[in-house]
Amino acid sequence: MFRPTAPTSRIGSTFALLELIFHASVRHVRKSNGNAIVGLLVSIAQSLVGIGVMLLMFNLIGRSVGTQVRGDFILYIMSGIFSFMTHAKAIKAVSGAEGPTSSMMKHAPMNTIVSVSAAALSALYMQTLSAAVILFGYHALWTPISIDEPVGVAAMYLLSWSSGIGIGLIFKAITPWAPDFFSVATTAYTRANFVFSGKMFVANMTSMYILSVFMWNPLFHCIDQTRGYMFLNYEPRYTSALYPVITTFVLLVIGLMMERYTEKHISASWNAKR
Repeated sequence: MFRPTAPTSRIGSTFALLELIFHASVRHVRKSNGNAIVGLLVSIAQSLVGIGVMLLMFNLIGRSVGTQVRGDFILYIMSGIFSFMTHAKAIKAVSGAEGPTSSMMKHAPMNTIVSVSAAALSALYMQTLSAAVILFGYHALWTPISIDEPVGVAAMYLLSWSSGIGIGLIFKAITPWAPDFFSVATTAYTRANFVFSGKMFVANMTSMYILSVFMWNPLFHCIDQTRGYMFLNYEPRYTSALYPVITTFVLLVIGLMMERYTEKHISASWNAKR
């Protein structure tokens, strides 16, 4: 993973960086759970619990809310749960990634970009693998699924993950300044997104008064656009794929600037009394 000699060419440096990110990602996955099968089962169980909660809520309030897209009801729920889960997992992984005072940073090739990339990729890997297993199981054991535009669905899924990286990077940069407060704030934001992600309703069938509460959230746009690509009979009218792209870019730039500033000022002695 770490070598005393560094490549001299730019291509060699790029491949060395990618290799380092790969090994750091593997380490991050194994750190969360020593057994790969158990880790996958835990991730699958978390997604299934989310699907079960949504099913219960729709059974209580009436399924007509979820059938307005005129498609598979379970697939409609999965379209929201998978995007929400990968977004939330990315925020949690990136905000908790190793910082400048971590012992891993004592190794010369290691840096914050590598730790953030490894944390984000490990979250994407586990969530994508669990989503693939659930979709295959539903397709093979329950009913065949049909996705209108799989490429568009995959793009929105990755955009949900990318926006989570941007938000998580901001939380990571500001947490060292007030660890207790911002740790709670990160958890509160993730929990609030269970409602403000808009995965429980269809944007086209909602009044503008209610939509104004959700339109700020890039994940809301990602989920609604995902359903537009997934279902033939649904065309999003109030959301845009461009908004989360621009928002994600802005969040990443601000997050990197804040992380750089924190990296210059942070000290291991900050947590000496904790």
